[in-house]
Amino acid sequence: MIKVLIDTDVILDFFFDRKPFSDEASIILSLCEQGEIQGFVTPVLISNVYYLLRKTATHEKVIANLKKLLSIIEICNIDKGVVLQALQSKFNDFEDALQNFSAQNQTEIKLIITRNTKDYKTSLLSILTPNAYLKALKIYKDSQ
Repeated sequence: MIKVLIDTDVILDFFFDRKPFSDEASIILSLCEQGEIQGFVTPVLISNVYYLLRKTATHEKVIANLKKLLSIIEICNIDKGVVLQALQSKFNDFEDALQNFSAQNQTEIKLIITRNTKDYKTSLLSILTPNAYLKALKIYKDSQ
């Protein structure tokens, strides 16, 4: 099973139903729920998503939504080493750097799914948009 880090923008596309991106985000999360891929996020993502969702919903509703999300995805670790790697990197966005090095240190993760591919240009991991990943997955499935 492929293990992927799902970037914040994809999760927010899903929760805020940001069209046209929410359809692809929903499919990505459905693949996680069905066990076809194993999705990962970081603790930073959970915190940021909580903060943004809390502006539009009650604490209880946001917590319930995050618990549902965590029932189908895993969380990568962010430790001092990850923070130092992020601080010393050439990433322009610190949050993206944290996510990248958190995934990179989780040796099974080889791919980050994000709409912000330009922010990950220095990553050692494969970077695909949700659309590109779903197209590649279809081609792979069609070839078997």
